[in-house]
Amino acid sequence: MADLFALSDKILSEGVVTEPVNRINHQLSELDNDIAMVEAFSHSVVFNTDEGLVVFDTSGAQGGKPVVDAIRGWSPEAFHSLVYTHGHLDHVGGSGAFVAAELDAGRRKPNVVCHENVPARFDRYDLTNGYNMVINTRQFGQVAGLELGTKHRFLPEDVARPDATYRDELSMNVGGLDIHLHHAIGETDDHTWAWIPKHKAICAGDFFIWNFPNAGNPQKVQRFPLEWAAAMRAMADQGAEMFLPAHGLPIRGAEQIKLVLEDVAGALETLVADTLAMMNDGARLNEIIHTVSVDSRLLDKPYLRPLYDEPEFVVNNIWRLYGGWYDGNPANLKPAKENELAAEVCRLSGGALVLATRAQELVDAEDFRMACHLIEMAALAEPDNFQIQGIRAEVYAARRSKETSLMAKGIFGYAARQSKVLSEPPK
Repeated sequence: MADLFALSDKILSEGVVTEPVNRINHQLSELDNDIAMVEAFSHSVVFNTDEGLVVFDTSGAQGGKPVVDAIRGWSPEAFHSLVYTHGHLDHVGGSGAFVAAELDAGRRKPNVVCHENVPARFDRYDLTNGYNMVINTRQFGQVAGLELGTKHRFLPEDVARPDATYRDELSMNVGGLDIHLHHAIGETDDHTWAWIPKHKAICAGDFFIWNFPNAGNPQKVQRFPLEWAAAMRAMADQGAEMFLPAHGLPIRGAEQIKLVLEDVAGALETLVADTLAMMNDGARLNEIIHTVSVDSRLLDKPYLRPLYDEPEFVVNNIWRLYGGWYDGNPANLKPAKENELAAEVCRLSGGALVLATRAQELVDAEDFRMACHLIEMAALAEPDNFQIQGIRAEVYAARRSKETSLMAKGIFGYAARQSKVLSEPPK
């Protein structure tokens, strides 16, 4: 049983990540009397009450049973309630294991509580099942260990549907433990953070992940960075002594918690303000992307490193939220077909291989942005050219190696793997 607070104290006091902060080991650590956390993807935070256990988040489909087993090693009490902080798969996917554990013990299924938008999210997952398989394969390499093209539900069939939902706030009392649920939008439109006054604890879900906020994911639906910042400030003002995120280490101490949350809020607020200022001056999206940034000293902080999402992607999402999909470039309003534009540029430049060769030179000069534009045009113009596909694989593999965020690494790595396969002539 690890002392998770001691680990986070050390990292925050030194300002350097000397220990892993996002750990997936399915081990339970007791945080205080009647409070425990199982480190998984995502964590489950457990409160013991006189009527049984209240669990915030259930991990993903693969993590549900290991998390249940870890909790059972700590307490044999029934799972009274499951609270979804939001409807992402890594928070609800393991719920079937919790329900099965109770039914196998001859007890009633747990009461499932969440925001009223979670069921709509589940419906959207069914509508976009194939797309979610595609984008999560790009981002993480696989989904639940299954290959693309298989008959598979992105949202597992055994995910427990909610028994109770709320709109703005909901106060619960389970076995003498008061729990106050608050709705806020940020990463999602169905997010809940909870205040547990007895323990002066906040369960924060994904509002805090020990990385730069996931407010810009390029493959997912709209995020809300300014409202996210407001939620962080509301939590910061709560006076919590324990801050329990669904990813990463817990944090203790009111002053330390407030400092961390206000840093995150400030970073998001600055991005929004600077992006809107340029939008209001008539700048194009491309100009804003290459102008607006976050102070590198902030990004060096152990809880703001751009290792999952990154500020540039957040700028794109701010534009989408306030400005729509038109990026200010008239040629992109009703564009030509990509392959036809690429073929025309290749004709003007002397051929697709000329562009591909130039892309290799630009990689050597570490101009990865331009290299990717050129190799993509070359591959679109001549998709069956094995040599060009080989160069494309090399360009994107090199680009991936220089990126910090999982989102960028996932997309560039996926492109490299695509072309690696296409670069090999049929046997």
